[in-house]
Amino acid sequence: MIETINICKNFGDNVVLKDINVQLKAGRNNLIIGSSGSGKTTLLKCIVGLHKPTSGEVLYDGQNFTKMHFVERVPIRKQIGMLFQSSALFDSMSVQDNIMFPLNLFTDMSKAEKIDRANFCLERVNLAGKNKLFPAELSGGMKKRVGIARAISMQPKYLFVDEPNSGLDPKTSILIDELIAEITVDFQTTTVVVTHDMNSVMGIGDHIIFLNDGQNWWEGTNKEIAHTDNAELNAFVFASKFMRAAKEKL
Repeated sequence: MIETINICKNFGDNVVLKDINVQLKAGRNNLIIGSSGSGKTTLLKCIVGLHKPTSGEVLYDGQNFTKMHFVERVPIRKQIGMLFQSSALFDSMSVQDNIMFPLNLFTDMSKAEKIDRANFCLERVNLAGKNKLFPAELSGGMKKRVGIARAISMQPKYLFVDEPNSGLDPKTSILIDELIAEITVDFQTTTVVVTHDMNSVMGIGDHIIFLNDGQNWWEGTNKEIAHTDNAELNAFVFASKFMRAAKEKL
């Protein structure tokens, strides 16, 4: 479990996060949603250590990550997998080499063991046999799946995903959501997803955190979200005519 305690983040006079207290549990898809500028990406970066909170603490299974020095954080960092919005694959590396990159950095596995792990990860994301392809030869959805394969190559305890469906068609987006949900349950991963995709919210939102103006404005599940009277949440989630019509049937 990951816990944030009174997390605040300022950039100069700009207050982005205000006393965020959340618990992100293992085996669940923890979704952070909110409009642009609400602070969701900043919160994600504070949790993984890319931003230092102005005040407050981040705990990984009770360990105070915020107060650790760089070297002390290494054991936790080795347990973190991350899928970036753009997938962030290395263009000059094959699919297999991209997946093996973290293994080369952080393990003493033999080459054969690394290849076996890469093959396992590719099978897990339904890309078996695509080892020798390069990113330029992949579709957007395939790049996302390779990004997921690389993110899980170290068997992470914590998985962070930033806008996984950005730029994807609806069918591929559903496949990516289902894959993330399966990995979360199968490996009992603490998964944290930043998204604005309402299909993801309704499809895999085990635990939803809605940020509004830098504050934790609402928490609940995808089953509860349709029945809340929170005005700001309703205005965000059910902004389109389609979503409003869908809500009436729930």
